[in-house]
Amino acid sequence: MKKSAVLILLALGSIIVLAGAPVIGMKRIALDTILHPSALDMDSSIFWKMRVPRVLTSFLAGSALAISGMAFQALFRNPLATPFTLGVSSGAAFGAALSILTGFTFTFFGISGMSIGSLAGALISILAVYGFTRMRKGFSTATMLLAGVAISFFFSSLILFLQYLSDFTQSFRIVRWLMGGIEAVGYDSILGVLPFILAGGAIVFALTHELNLFSAGEDIATSRGVEVGKMKTVLFFAVSLMIGGVVSVCGPIGFVGMMSPHISRILVGANHRYLAPATFLFGGLFLTLCDTLARIVIAPAEIPVGIVTALLGGPFFIWLLLSGSSEKSMLR
Repeated sequence: MKKSAVLILLALGSIIVLAGAPVIGMKRIALDTILHPSALDMDSSIFWKMRVPRVLTSFLAGSALAISGMAFQALFRNPLATPFTLGVSSGAAFGAALSILTGFTFTFFGISGMSIGSLAGALISILAVYGFTRMRKGFSTATMLLAGVAISFFFSSLILFLQYLSDFTQSFRIVRWLMGGIEAVGYDSILGVLPFILAGGAIVFALTHELNLFSAGEDIATSRGVEVGKMKTVLFFAVSLMIGGVVSVCGPIGFVGMMSPHISRILVGANHRYLAPATFLFGGLFLTLCDTLARIVIAPAEIPVGIVTALLGGPFFIWLLLSGSSEKSMLR
């Protein structure tokens, strides 16, 4: 199938899912209620103030995580790189855990104190990784990876320490947040994460040519006139801030950023001109479907969507490793 046809199908699938997912739920909502909303109607409020914002948030978060994983896989030339490789999620998790332990309950422009604490933790981890990388001569990806792993382990140990200090309720809230979930009520969460996604996504899409060269190797990128150090710095900050914004709202939802680029490469190949839009659409489509499943599978209770993505991601990557498709897809 032609690459343009695949992109069209992914776009149509995304539109269908965005239109259909809000309709699916434990409570059936009449079409007339949807088309003629009323502030006094409970069904109308459920649809427009809970389901629609949640679906939009899940689509945006999935798209952002997917293209972040794609960018890091090209940057590090590693098919198993994820959006959380450089420790951003651990820093964000520490910020969220600290806000839960200290009991911050304020809101700022509709953004909760926990989300603000999570974003602050993500920013600290980003600056720490960048600072440690710059302390070494140059700006090598190997040093960046080592710094990211070190920061990730450091913040993970701090999270365990905070859990040890917390009571049962606080510990449960921390663990629940670490599972990842989309609990949007109203449109504040969308407005909070949208600037990060728009800015980071625009930079990634603008640098698709450079990502193609990075996939071939830094020496080739340099020979083609790419300022490797500058491009790595721009991609690092753009992608990391986008991840931090998503994690501050949704928590660390795993496997979306690993699976989506691989599946998209199988569909459209490794050329980032086509891979970037395919990954963006597929990531949003995938997470929205997973969140819809999480809402209805054991209704009226819900499964954290991070559990659903992990259940799907584990078997997928076992197949990917055994079949050798991870290496093949990076080279197609």
